[in-house]
Order: sequence, then structure tokens, then C-alpha cells
Amino acid sequence: MVDITEKQPIFRRATASGSIKLRKSTIEAIKSGQVKKGDVITTARLAAILAVKDTPRLIPLCHPIPITGLNVNFEFEERRVKAIVTVTSEGKTGVEMEALTGVAAALLNVWDMVKYLEKDETGNYPETVMETIQVIEKRKGEPIRA
Repeated sequence: MVDITEKQPIFRRATASGSIKLRKSTIEAIKSGQVKKGDVITTARLAAILAVKDTPRLIPLCHPIPITGLNVNFEFEERRVKAIVTVTSEGKTGVEMEALTGVAAALLNVWDMVKYLEKDETGNYPETVMETIQVIEKRKGEPIRA
């Protein structure tokens, strides 16, 4: 790990997003609550929250940091579910890895819950694609005064 001992804690915020492309009928099943495994968005939100908190366990060289805020939102498009995760901290290193990890976990949980609706006759997923997981904003503020 990189030594951050000498760095001063400051306010940090990062927002990441990504989407999963699905069949129109799958999007409708999610919206109408007709997915066999249950509430897709609630489960994906909880998965994102857990993933953000567990980021240092999943990414070995990532520092454990104090998470001071976490927001998970979803947007529906005609053929996509978009996940947006914002993480805040008052610490010595950034929170973009936590935001990215949250988005990835949310999208993986969506896929898991709807995969039976997405399979073709051979058991494959020709229309299902996770897309463009990226940091859309990263900010840091002034050092925290004791």
C-alpha cells in the first residue's frame, strides 16, 4: 500500500456511474416488481452499500477509510438500468474506488436477479451488457481543522 501517514485528512467526494443493457421486457419486469428473486432495485442498492463498505477487502491495496456518506440511485432508460453511487469521506485518500466498487456490485446484482429473463435458447446472454463504469466526478476540500 502507498504510505499516506503524512497526508492531512480532508473532505472527499466521488461519484461513479455505470449501466446494464437489458431487454425491454426485463426492464418492465423490474419496474413492475415481477422478477422472481424479488425487488431488484432494493437488492442492488443494498449490494452497492455493502460493496462500498467492503472495498478494501475486495481491492487489496485500497486503504480502509471512514465513509461519512453514501448515496445510491438508479435511473431507467428504455433498454438500460443506470446505477449512480456517490461516496463521501473525511480522510487521507480518495473515495473513487469505493464509488466504482459500489456501481459494479449494483450492476452485478441486477444481472444476477434478472438473468433468467435474459437467457437465450442456448443459455447465453447476447443482449445483456454492463457498460461504461466510470468516475463522473471527484472532489476534495480543505484540511479538517481539529
